[in-house]
Amino acid sequence: MRWCEAPGFYIGHEVLERYGCRMADGLVLTLKLVGISSTLGFVLAIGLGLLRLRGPKPVRYAIAGYTTFFRGTPLLCQLFLIYYGLGTFRVFWQDLGLWWFFREPFYCCLLAFTVNTAAYQAEIIRGSLQALPKGQMEAGRALGMRPTAIFLKIEMPQALLIGLRPLGNELITMIKVSAIASLVTLFDLMGATRLAFARSFDLSIYLWAALIYLALVEIIRRVWGLMETRLTRHLAMR
Repeated sequence: MRWCEAPGFYIGHEVLERYGCRMADGLVLTLKLVGISSTLGFVLAIGLGLLRLRGPKPVRYAIAGYTTFFRGTPLLCQLFLIYYGLGTFRVFWQDLGLWWFFREPFYCCLLAFTVNTAAYQAEIIRGSLQALPKGQMEAGRALGMRPTAIFLKIEMPQALLIGLRPLGNELITMIKVSAIASLVTLFDLMGATRLAFARSFDLSIYLWAALIYLALVEIIRRVWGLMETRLTRHLAMR
């Protein structure tokens, strides 16, 4: 008996051999989509979280409405609104020179994922900033530090440590919900899996896809745990 015919390896190995390369390409697209959207979302979340906490009242209300909408509605609905909804204004986007963006499913998914994760990350950062003791900021002001320096050198590093685990959970969530990108004809990992099933009718291909997602989540969880342990090792020494 060859190794590929042994129990545990034989299940679905033929369909995996046939469509494995396409699934690998889909995995790369999934990682690219999640990586870019999570990074852009984090950059947006820093500004949104700070303005949500300390901005003018109209700005705070506007950001609160933004986070409430994107955290309270399904990501699938948001994706359809962007891809199908904004895509109906073709002439308008052509006049602005942006039709190249809204006609591509990848860019629409990227926009939907970015604004969605930015809303969640903004609330994480806002909560982390609120958890900081006010005495440290008062000490910084007493030393003559400017507000920008206090935020960058005192508040933000500590807030990131507090929010490190929730931010990791948000990244894991984005990995899993990225599967909905396949519903707008994007051949990410799930899109490639659906295509393989449509051609082979072999349900085991979904098992392989689930195992790949599981492996991704486990890798991120372990790497995030090691990073958290290293960055907070000074707290454990107290």
